[in-house]
Amino acid sequence: MAQQEQLFAADPALQPLAARMRPESLADYVGQTHLVGPGKPLRRAVEMGQLHSMILWGPPGVGKTTFARLLAETADIVFVTLSAVLSGVKDIREAVEQARQRKLADGRETLLFVDEVHRFNKSQQDAFLPHIENGTVIFVGATTENPSFELNSALLSRTRVYVLKSLENGDIVQVLERGLSSPAGLNQRVAVDADILAAMAQAADGDARRALNILEVAADLAEDDGSGKPRIDARILEQVLQTSLRRFDKGGDLFYDQISALHKSIRGSDPDASLYWFCRMLDGGCDPLYLARRLVRVASEDVGNADPRALEMALSAWDVQERLGSPEGELALAQLTIYLAMAPKSNAVYKAFNACRAAIREQPDYTVPVHLRNAPTSLLKDMGHGAEYRYAHDEPEAFAAGESYFPEALDGTRYYHPVDRGLEKKLAEKRAYLDALNANSPLQRYPKSDKS
Repeated sequence: MAQQEQLFAADPALQPLAARMRPESLADYVGQTHLVGPGKPLRRAVEMGQLHSMILWGPPGVGKTTFARLLAETADIVFVTLSAVLSGVKDIREAVEQARQRKLADGRETLLFVDEVHRFNKSQQDAFLPHIENGTVIFVGATTENPSFELNSALLSRTRVYVLKSLENGDIVQVLERGLSSPAGLNQRVAVDADILAAMAQAADGDARRALNILEVAADLAEDDGSGKPRIDARILEQVLQTSLRRFDKGGDLFYDQISALHKSIRGSDPDASLYWFCRMLDGGCDPLYLARRLVRVASEDVGNADPRALEMALSAWDVQERLGSPEGELALAQLTIYLAMAPKSNAVYKAFNACRAAIREQPDYTVPVHLRNAPTSLLKDMGHGAEYRYAHDEPEAFAAGESYFPEALDGTRYYHPVDRGLEKKLAEKRAYLDALNANSPLQRYPKSDKS
């Protein structure tokens, strides 16, 4: 049944933090600056009272409902909402008739917001058409699915499609800070360090509503650390994230259990199991772009230089999903999933990266050797910067045998150890050949005798 929404009609104290933190003006709205930033066409249209019918397409938690409500408030028109999950043609007709009567009685315009509009069938979508055309309602539909494939062409021709993007981590942190400080929110009753807020934002994966839910649960669990105010620390956050994982609608399987199963099936070179978990996640409603991001990670972490084409394929499949949506994009991701499962495996780059990062955290900040330093001025040249540097292209085989590019204390350090599979087998052979050239060169940068 359609009903006019009354913001904060209930006792605010009983509402979830995410509901209490809904912005009350476009100035408070975080993200989507490409649509409502100063001077943007949609922002100007709203401020000039020229609001038009539209489709808002974006992932969950980016604020589509809030966005539509703020458009109505900024344009000073009545906001009415329908849910495609709960409503039928009868509800559509009732909402439209109320809008018609309202316009006749006092000239008030109505913004009719339809959440999950892609769930309406063709006849239900067609029911809006004459009322959009004659101006009875300003129609705003919200969808997480590609409108090109899920909405009737007749409805699309009468609306403009606007893409709402997942919020950046910085945007999410801004939302969390407002939730912490606002009198309508937590009103500074808990303390949170910046690194914990950043971790919350990362866990929210672009979803402001999820971020505020995490913050609210964490605030309830926070304990006084002796400063006189409860503090959300890493232990509390870990506890919250373990108990508030996203669940799929079908079967109730834990989201992260399924992504773990997909990753491990690919790593184990089982294309059938990999495809099974990929399809299970799609069937449960997982955002294909999330899967695309994770498959890019798999291409680097588990295939690596054993088959560098895997990373290219991963980026290409992600691009197809972004450009075409479903089902074409999902088929490209399925192709990628099978390719990654069948590709030769190497985690040598992953291990090298982690080892190097860990070593740098523990070691002194060694200075750049003089022969590797830049010498853009005559003074620096006089100081010896760049002196004795051997230009590899001038050397036999374009390789300066015996040269070192490490600080002297680290000369000979190895982080990267290619595996004996795929292309890395050839890389290992090349490294062995270059090692032999270095060992036999009379031009050692750091002679062995100097390292005793």
